[in-house]
Amino acid sequence: MGALHAGHAALLVRARKLAGRLGSVTASIFVNPTQFGPNEDLSRYPRPFAKDQALCRTHGVNLLFAPTPEALYPDGFSTWVHEESVGLGLCGGTRPGHFRGVCTVVLKLLLLTRATHAVFGRKDFQQCAVIARLVRDLNLPVKLDFVDTVREPDGLALSSRNAYLTPEERSEAPRIYAALVAAQAAVARGESTASRLRRALERRLAAIPGARVDYVAFVDGSTLQPVSKVTTGCVAAVAVWLGKTRLIDNILLSVG
Repeated sequence: MGALHAGHAALLVRARKLAGRLGSVTASIFVNPTQFGPNEDLSRYPRPFAKDQALCRTHGVNLLFAPTPEALYPDGFSTWVHEESVGLGLCGGTRPGHFRGVCTVVLKLLLLTRATHAVFGRKDFQQCAVIARLVRDLNLPVKLDFVDTVREPDGLALSSRNAYLTPEERSEAPRIYAALVAAQAAVARGESTASRLRRALERRLAAIPGARVDYVAFVDGSTLQPVSKVTTGCVAAVAVWLGKTRLIDNILLSVG
């Protein structure tokens, strides 16, 4: 959606590698209004387009596709794409309609660009799962590639919304990932009961000054269904408000 950073640059680097020397890389920048709720940050979402253009140019993008909302959603638009399994919980549970907007716009962008490959970041683990299901279920002729989360040196996952954080909030934000790392450490020590892990993770997040926990979940890495026992391949996923900024993060868990 723009306000590009080093995490997005990693996606472009991966896309260029997939395309090869003779292939073409297309980047889309579109602040999609249909994936924002009525009280969310659509109006204030950062839109530094000139800076985004420069980053795309630096990382080998051949075409920058930046449509207007009116171009993608003309008057009378009434066709939507619903994914009804992996998108129901987590962010889908606390942001009703979010993944309807994501699925619809991703399908439109894939069709309009005729991409053969599409690259997404694992920071939004659920979005990756939803898009994978979209591609599978609708037999879309595109291969997906998912890139690991890029982080600041202190562990904070890169996000365009990090720009909203006050200096005080920014100093506390790395504790979100630290709490996830602590959950992984507990799993490595032999704790496998999801309810105990969830309570411990909730306590760590709630202890962050100014934090308000949106959700904490331990889910199967493929179905995103809640688990009672954590095994290798499960995911711990969280959403936390710091002041007026909602941050998401996750960690892939490994036993032993």
